[in-house]
Amino acid sequence: MLGSVLAAAGGKGGIAALALRRLRLRSHDIDAALRRAGDGLMRNQRTIRAMQWMVVLVYFALLIVPVLLPLPPRVAHIWTNVTLLSQFVFWGVWWPFVLLSMVLVGRLWCGLLCPEGSLSEAVSAKSRGHALPRWIKWKGWPFAAFAATTIYGQMISVYQYPKPALVILGFSTVAAIAVALFWGRNKRVWCRYLCPVTGVFALLSKLAPVHFRVDKTAWDAWKKPPGGAAARVDCAPLVPIRTMHGAGACHMCGRCSGFHGAITLARRSPNDEIVHVAGREPDSVETLLILFGLLGIAAGAFHWAGSGLYIDAKQAIATWLIDHGIVWPVEASAPWWILTNYADRNDVMTLLDGAVMIGYILALALGIGFFTGACVALATRLLGPWSWPRFHHIVQSFIPLAGCGVFLGLSMTTVTLLRQEGFDLGLVGPLRAMMLAGASAWSLWLAYRIASLQAAGVPRRILAMLPIGLAVAASAAVWAALFWTI
Repeated sequence: MLGSVLAAAGGKGGIAALALRRLRLRSHDIDAALRRAGDGLMRNQRTIRAMQWMVVLVYFALLIVPVLLPLPPRVAHIWTNVTLLSQFVFWGVWWPFVLLSMVLVGRLWCGLLCPEGSLSEAVSAKSRGHALPRWIKWKGWPFAAFAATTIYGQMISVYQYPKPALVILGFSTVAAIAVALFWGRNKRVWCRYLCPVTGVFALLSKLAPVHFRVDKTAWDAWKKPPGGAAARVDCAPLVPIRTMHGAGACHMCGRCSGFHGAITLARRSPNDEIVHVAGREPDSVETLLILFGLLGIAAGAFHWAGSGLYIDAKQAIATWLIDHGIVWPVEASAPWWILTNYADRNDVMTLLDGAVMIGYILALALGIGFFTGACVALATRLLGPWSWPRFHHIVQSFIPLAGCGVFLGLSMTTVTLLRQEGFDLGLVGPLRAMMLAGASAWSLWLAYRIASLQAAGVPRRILAMLPIGLAVAASAAVWAALFWTI
């Protein structure tokens, strides 16, 4: 009897050992496949260049062709009207899924497909090569550029009309080329410092389960072969590769793969960079971008058009102005490149409309940003003596929720256009709820993991999580209101 029991136990142990061995072999295969993929990117740069120029052509076609055509009639369809097709491809597919790709594969879009990056690097080959001025390196550009672009885009209805899209994206492209002509030979200076979405992409890529890992020990141990040329790698986005800890700045182009036997494309936990790396690199600009940019301005940009508060505030101010004999803000409009002005579509924004819209976005951004920041500050203090690095670290835990909100906001164009075409999208509501709930839970888990590094006692961690939970709930509620209340 005892022998039978032992044999059974041994059999189960053998099965468990076999399963573990298979899991290890599978993990080894995944690691090997990732290394080959990284090396493949390095070896196939000419093919990648050709692909980049194809994307550039598509990009210009989507931007320019709709501007040359009349606005689509109300009965037009995506498959029969070039302008609507471009709108759907650009805002309904391209941009939402570029954001999603950051979370899945890091900044692969930046390194392989971004038209502005490709143009900037190509033009910089003929650059004057001037030293970078101090104003280009100003650390506030990622937040300032994102905020300005987002608000201006709402002023001119960038998602609805082709000319505003050409103005915003075209200006960005021209600026990228201009910067490349003066600074950084064979570099992507615009992408590194000035691109309006570089900060957002850097934040979201911290969640990616793959990255180019740098083995500093192998790097330092590498020796040049006798008689061989000194090895070098040209990092176009100006990333200090040897000291690179995370994936935020890396464009995943693969040019450095295998360099000094120290760089490989590798898997990692999606939580790893935020929990273990972000705390070593506290960044106040990233904190501003998360709190007031992604959680605040982005939410306000999608909120205002359907908000009852916006309408009530506008009507109250209009009544006061008229009662006091001031009518020009209510009647006057601006050119389409300042405020939306399409009289033939009955879509005109007066000066009052624009002012209240900007005020609404900024008020919501300040409210969300300060409330969330106050909750994080309280959690920071509950975990121990005040520490700015700890504060900035905890704010990083809101990246999943912030990114999810922006993705859902951008995908509203996708949903709207598909519904206009008669598609049954009954599952959209449950999917949105699942994504918001999942992102909220992810942010809470990251915050708890960070708290575990800051405080040894479980009660202290749980106490600190209370204000964090309140902030996560409030931020999620803002996005939920957009889809189910407004």
